[in-house]
Amino acid sequence: MINQHYHIRTIIAALLIGCFFVLIGCENDINAVKNLGKKVIGIDEAKNVESYMSQNGKTKAKLNAPSMLLTQDEYGKKVEYPKTLKVDFFDDSLHIQSKLFARYGSYSERDNKIFLKDSVIVFTIKGDTLISKELYWDQATQRFSTDKEVYISQSLPVRQTLIGIGFNSDQNLNDVHIGHVKPGSFFIVPDSSTIK
Repeated sequence: MINQHYHIRTIIAALLIGCFFVLIGCENDINAVKNLGKKVIGIDEAKNVESYMSQNGKTKAKLNAPSMLLTQDEYGKKVEYPKTLKVDFFDDSLHIQSKLFARYGSYSERDNKIFLKDSVIVFTIKGDTLISKELYWDQATQRFSTDKEVYISQSLPVRQTLIGIGFNSDQNLNDVHIGHVKPGSFFIVPDSSTIK
């Protein structure tokens, strides 16, 4: 009889100790539980990238970058150029019309826009130059825009230097609109006596 009570006590003790470890071991980290439903974002990296962009079967631009990162999340694909990028824009005859340089760029598939920042410079074959800290390029409309400060130097049709806040233009800087022109901007209008 004593042996049977001892055996039952041993079984009860083993069950209590087992339940203790089960209860302690079943505690979940709340952050780990929250992260179970999230998608894991993968990052692909490419080096020495050369990419061509076309529209309606015509090559419109060529991009060169030393590094490209591609991520995918629930909003779509995002491409980043963290170590500078250079873009050549072409006309229909594949002649370079303008060039762009930036230290950082990103493209969001959802917005269909390219965001550029940090020493953004655009210059055309006519000699026009645009400098800004940030710039957007809309692929669909082929237009640049920003709400930051811009510096624009143009030589045709009149020589002018514009400093302003807020900017919108086509990619060849032919149709330039400045939101707020700052002091220091100037136009040089040719003298009528020099026009023949």
